[in-house]
Amino acid sequence: MELNFDYIIVGAGSAGCVLADRLSKDGKNRVLLLEKGGSDRHIFIQMPTALSYPMNMERFCWPFHSVNEVGLDGRSLHTPRGKTLGGSSSINGMVYVRGHAEDFNQWQEQGADGWSYEDCLPYFKRAESWMGGADEYRGGAGPVGTCNGNNMQKNPLYQAFIDAGVEAGYGHTDDYNGYRQEGFGPMHMTVKEGVRSSTSNAYLRRAMKRGNLSVLTGGMSRRIITKEIEGELVATGIEFEQGGTIQIASANKEVILSAGSIGSPQLLQLSGIGPADTLKQAGVEVKFSAPGVGANLQDHLEVYFQYECTQPISLNRKLNPFSKALIGAEWIMFKSGLGATNHFESCAFIRSRAGLKWPDIQYHFLPAAMRYDGNAAFKGDGFQVHVGPNKPASRGSVNIKSPKPDALPEIRFNYLTAEQDIEDWRACIRLTREILGQNALSPFRGNEIKPGTDIQTDEQIDAWVRENVESAYHPSCTVKMGSAEDPMAVLDAKCRVRGVRSLRVVDSSIFPTITNGNLNAPTIMVAEKAADTILGKPALPAEDVPVWEHPNWMNEQR
Repeated sequence: MELNFDYIIVGAGSAGCVLADRLSKDGKNRVLLLEKGGSDRHIFIQMPTALSYPMNMERFCWPFHSVNEVGLDGRSLHTPRGKTLGGSSSINGMVYVRGHAEDFNQWQEQGADGWSYEDCLPYFKRAESWMGGADEYRGGAGPVGTCNGNNMQKNPLYQAFIDAGVEAGYGHTDDYNGYRQEGFGPMHMTVKEGVRSSTSNAYLRRAMKRGNLSVLTGGMSRRIITKEIEGELVATGIEFEQGGTIQIASANKEVILSAGSIGSPQLLQLSGIGPADTLKQAGVEVKFSAPGVGANLQDHLEVYFQYECTQPISLNRKLNPFSKALIGAEWIMFKSGLGATNHFESCAFIRSRAGLKWPDIQYHFLPAAMRYDGNAAFKGDGFQVHVGPNKPASRGSVNIKSPKPDALPEIRFNYLTAEQDIEDWRACIRLTREILGQNALSPFRGNEIKPGTDIQTDEQIDAWVRENVESAYHPSCTVKMGSAEDPMAVLDAKCRVRGVRSLRVVDSSIFPTITNGNLNAPTIMVAEKAADTILGKPALPAEDVPVWEHPNWMNEQR
């Protein structure tokens, strides 16, 4: 294979597959997509209900873990990132959340010009094929299929959760990805015709039919090749290893990193682009000092709030081998039934306190009580919500400790080291208990299993959260965009690495701040928008649409 291309994309994940499709679409640009992982043709990836399996399989995941976190009593948390075609979009929970409009306005305020909600909305729409068809907020003809699974028809607990939230005074939203995010309503997922709608399925499959796109799996990127040309550092290619052989691929136009919020800063640092002290301590020659590379790490945390269910209707009854076999058989034959959903079919976004302009607590409702490994939490029927604050104040870092490409970086989130995060969790636990205690859930609600009614005081809540909280698997913001006046902004608003020509980063690492929800949807949007920029196309026209705002957000919580 000739190793000379116009564009080299590192990472076939949520962003990389989008770029590979869009940059190769005209048939003229020669594009190389480099991916360390292999095929995503596996039932555990393609069947939505099997979502708990791939993120716990090293075949499909990078084996990342955080350091022992001080704020979590010294616990280390699993930080799985996709290592297969589709990347994390092939191993995630398929939850489709764009974020709140103010997330993107905040990006613009922090120096990412052209990334306001009005600017981003047309790219969200271009990417999506919503089950309800196109409207002023949703796309109807895009590659990524989005739906509500089984439309909450398989279990009455979904609607009971929504009714409980409305009864508690939070209101209802028909579409949290549209006019109003705040409130209780149906949850959306990246599933199309019963199959996971990863970026591999949605974008890469069609792009791989083109002769000008080369997809190389099993290729471990080692460093970015740079040269000094007329006093300027220029990215000219990628050194990678495949099958024990080290090779170099050259890029005539650009090198684009889409290796994710852990992989992209790691590769930059391995290439001598990053905080000078970090590089020197790791034994890497400093090519360009960029203190923001690997800084600003943000993530969402969550807990499982669990109750016994007094009626024999929960998914706990479907966890036995016989029921799983029946579910699998129906999915294999018809791509329907309980195999065709991630089971998160209702949800909510609420505010933890007055004075917040947008909701900061998110709920994923599940009509089962389960552990993180996908097994039952206890014998009998149950239900749970995944819940956590979405706007953490704590900031962490990703730093290499060795010049060896296969050495895992140090991932330090500094979870719960900001006092505001601790206070938000106290509100989160108390508000959740209030919501789940409403009359709408009375016909189903049994004993509170987790946290348990003995957890009441601030000190008890703090201790329980430290012991039980887990990552929601949303690391981000480690190679952020921003203004030239911000020394920690690695990228300009066109995703270009400052100080290094012909090098861009396009993935969730470029977010200035974490969005209000799951990260797959905004990452796809970022890639769609960046593709036009890379190709020199004019941006899609901004769309000014109304967005719901709580009438008394300064003074009232709900």
